[in-house]
Amino acid sequence: MKRFIYYVLILLLILVTAGCSFPGSASFNKTATITEISLPEIEDTPAIEPDPTSSATPLPSSTPTPAPTEIVFEIGQELTVKYLRELEINSSEFVFHERLSSGYNYARHLVSYISEGNKIYGLLTMPFAEPPEGGFKAIVFNHGYIPPEVYQTTERYQAYVDYLARNGFVVFKIDYRGHGNSEGDPVGSYFSSGYTIDAITALKSLQEMDYIDPQGIGMWGHSMAGNLVLRAMLVEPEIKAGVIWAGAVYSYEDFLTYGINDHTYRPPAVPGELEQDEHLRGTRAIFEIYGWPDTEQLFWQAVSLTENIEYLTSPIQLHHAEDDPVVNINYSYGLAGALLDSGKSYEFFTYDGGGHNLISPWFDQAMLRTVKFFQDNL
Repeated sequence: MKRFIYYVLILLLILVTAGCSFPGSASFNKTATITEISLPEIEDTPAIEPDPTSSATPLPSSTPTPAPTEIVFEIGQELTVKYLRELEINSSEFVFHERLSSGYNYARHLVSYISEGNKIYGLLTMPFAEPPEGGFKAIVFNHGYIPPEVYQTTERYQAYVDYLARNGFVVFKIDYRGHGNSEGDPVGSYFSSGYTIDAITALKSLQEMDYIDPQGIGMWGHSMAGNLVLRAMLVEPEIKAGVIWAGAVYSYEDFLTYGINDHTYRPPAVPGELEQDEHLRGTRAIFEIYGWPDTEQLFWQAVSLTENIEYLTSPIQLHHAEDDPVVNINYSYGLAGALLDSGKSYEFFTYDGGGHNLISPWFDQAMLRTVKFFQDNL
């Protein structure tokens, strides 16, 4: 027993001398003795120069190369081109609700499909003729800004749809979420990807129809939808051609320079409305966090269409009137310059009159060019 106690005392003495501590052992307050040990000096070893005549495979560096850091934005990530390109957007089966009065050589149907859980309605026109070998060419038709509360599926853009349908195209004019009877919130095109996803879902749904050429579908867009069409073309290479009329499509910085005069773009702070409108609150947050549009900033680079123009793989055609009072023609000049600098396939037509909608007599000339462009590229 005495020997046991002796060994315990020796052990405690060693631990205390070494500076070990125990939880709750406040009485062991001695300072540990630190012994300095002199290490022998090590001479510098000369670097071994690689032998250029040697066939041996060099050993990998011991320092690992850091993986590139992926930037994820806390606010607005869903608006970035990279996010949309990686997003899985699926097709949906069409539901035919009503057959409407026929056009000159085509049938008209009110149909719906599902986009991100929302039932989206639209006007579908189909030629009376038998489908050609491979199927009809088709166009997803994207309308410009119309106040969602007054929008009706069969109103507006009738002459545009009729012109394309008469020339043998299947035309699907979609309503967007929150328009007419479509479900969801009308979130706009500039600071939300919702309308873009609705348009791409429409294209993928058309591809599932056995009388449509799945590799022969294009997009048409006017005004606000010019932004939608270009964004969709950067995201979805299955869009084989795009046509934009009077589009606000160049860069977010242009909003600060030229503005838009049809209320499609609203300032980030609208007194009295932020508390009621979640989308406005989200837009306000983007400006508060990232500042005003500036492509020197990473976020604005990530969401800018022209900063990501390298993803454009299909030809595009632009139309704009010099006297457009709503969307300044410099939007299209800027986009045309970016397309030229990037070596992309495009056509750009300007008109000395016609206003925002390219009304007659300029309308027919612009539609003829539109039809030919789709015929050549779909």
